[in-house]
Order: sequence, then C-alpha cells, then structure tokens
Amino acid sequence: MRSVQVVRLDGPAAVEVREVAEPQRGTDEVLIDVRAAGVNFPDVLLTKGLYQYKPELPFGLGAELAGLVLEAPDGSPLRPGDRVVAFSGYGAFSEVAAVNADHVLPLPAAVSFTAGACLPMNYLTAHFALTVRGHLQPGQTVLVQGAAGGVGSAVTQLARALGARVVAVVSSGAKAEVARAAGAHETVPIEGFKDAVTELTGGRGVELVVDPVGGDRFTDSLRCLAPLGRLLVVGFAAGDIPTVRVNRLLFGNIDVVGVGWGGYALARPGYLGQQWAELGSHLEAGALDPLISGTFPLERAVEALALIDGRTVTGKVVLET
Repeated sequence: MRSVQVVRLDGPAAVEVREVAEPQRGTDEVLIDVRAAGVNFPDVLLTKGLYQYKPELPFGLGAELAGLVLEAPDGSPLRPGDRVVAFSGYGAFSEVAAVNADHVLPLPAAVSFTAGACLPMNYLTAHFALTVRGHLQPGQTVLVQGAAGGVGSAVTQLARALGARVVAVVSSGAKAEVARAAGAHETVPIEGFKDAVTELTGGRGVELVVDPVGGDRFTDSLRCLAPLGRLLVVGFAAGDIPTVRVNRLLFGNIDVVGVGWGGYALARPGYLGQQWAELGSHLEAGALDPLISGTFPLERAVEALALIDGRTVTGKVVLET
C-alpha cells in the first residue's frame, strides 16, 4: 500500500510516499480503508523531530482519518463497511491503517469522509478545552486567538453551538471572513485587539480566552480577561512559548489553564466515545462543519505539510487516498 513516510528529520520536504506492507490488525484494533486524513501542525513538528513523540525513522505520518471498516475485533459493534473516523496517533497518511478500537468513532451519514477526517483532533480538543478545562457556560464570551486556523475555527464553531458569544482575533480581512463563516459574532485585528475587546465588552473583559498560538500576544490576552476569567493554553503555533508574570494572576483573580487533550483522553478508556456522543447533536445539526482550505492526494503530501508549516493556511488541509 502507499504510505507517507518520514525518512529524515528535515521538515516537510523529507517525507516520501513509499510502498509498504499493509498493517496487521492487532487483537484490540480496527483495520480501516482510509479515504481521507487530516493534516495538523504536530505532523509538521514530527517531520523536524520537534514533537514530544519521537518515533524511530522511517515512520508513517498522520494522526486522524476517516474511512471504512475492513476488520474489527470480536464483540465490537463495528462491522466491515461501517463509516468511521479515528484518532490513529500515527500512520493515517496511508491507504490502510490499524487503529485502537477505543479510538474509532462512527461517522454520521451526512458527513463526508473529507470533513470527517478534520474532526477528531481539532473538535475533540475544542470540546475538552471548552467544557472540561474552560468550564464554559451559555452566555459567556470567548476570545479565540488564531480563529481562522484549524483549532481556532473548531473552537469558534463549538463555542457558538454551546451558547457563547465568540470574538475572533484575526490577522487579515480574509481571515476575518473565515472566522465569521465559522460562527464568530465579532472579529478584531491582532493589532490593538486588547483595546477592541475592552470596547466590545463594555470594559468588563471576556470569561475565556482560547489560545493555540502563544507568542507575543499572550500578555494582552491575559489583560482581556474579566475577573475569574481563564486563559486556555492549547498550543504554540507562533513558535515562541510565552512566560507568565504570576502577579497578573493574583491581582486579576484569573487563571492560566493548560489544555493537553491527548494526554488526558488517551489515558481514559472510553473517553473519546463520551466526547463524540456529546458532539453528536451538533454534528447532526450541521453546527460543526469543518472549514477546508485544500485537499491533496497522498502524492502531494509535501505540499500539504508545507502549507501548514507556512502558518498562513485557514481552516483545514486534508489528504485523500
């Protein structure tokens, strides 16, 4: 089968599409005919050896996919031909993948494989961030950094579906349009976003900031918080990991909260299924509809990864088999 393999740690250009043996299904695994796979920022980090998970070279890339069940374990509710999405951790950029059965989820008939491949990482991360770590309540205001990106647009859609007011921070007019398409009630430019948020909230600030970007906007994000507000640290797409002057937390009665979905979810059997069930009504209603900026065949994986590496992409990039 064809598989996108990392053969050197030199960035996106170091990946190759190779013919490799199909995986053998383990006792607790589901074998999946992959139709589409989502491309994410951690995939780029893996090509550079900069991710916390450092597999031995060469290795298959890709952490999330959508496709059809080929084989399932005895006693599984899944049957050959069932439409599913899955969090694979690795090896999703292949024609066939073997995935832990606990990480395989049913794909609603109304959702395409291409859209389904965008759901596991970003939307389950968004759900964990907003509900478990952020304790979001209907009527609260959420400020979303990087709102036109994959994680940001997922957070925007879900926060709105949960009854929040969403203010999106964007770097251009085009990205403002993307954020509004994802459901943002208001958009503000990066330059001067703190003052804009102060004006929009009548000086109160927001209950929640969701930040997958990091970098030099972090301090002003803290200043946007209302008393008892929470800043959720989701990632560092800007490349720089900010530091916190903890006196700001004391004086403002505010929190900085880490959001490590993978470490939490994968240590709790059944948790992904629980999250998926809670997202189900929003998926069925069309409130969660990934914004896809580009689709590529496996052979053009280098281009797809380079787009993510350039940090200019809006929405999601998908590989199709």
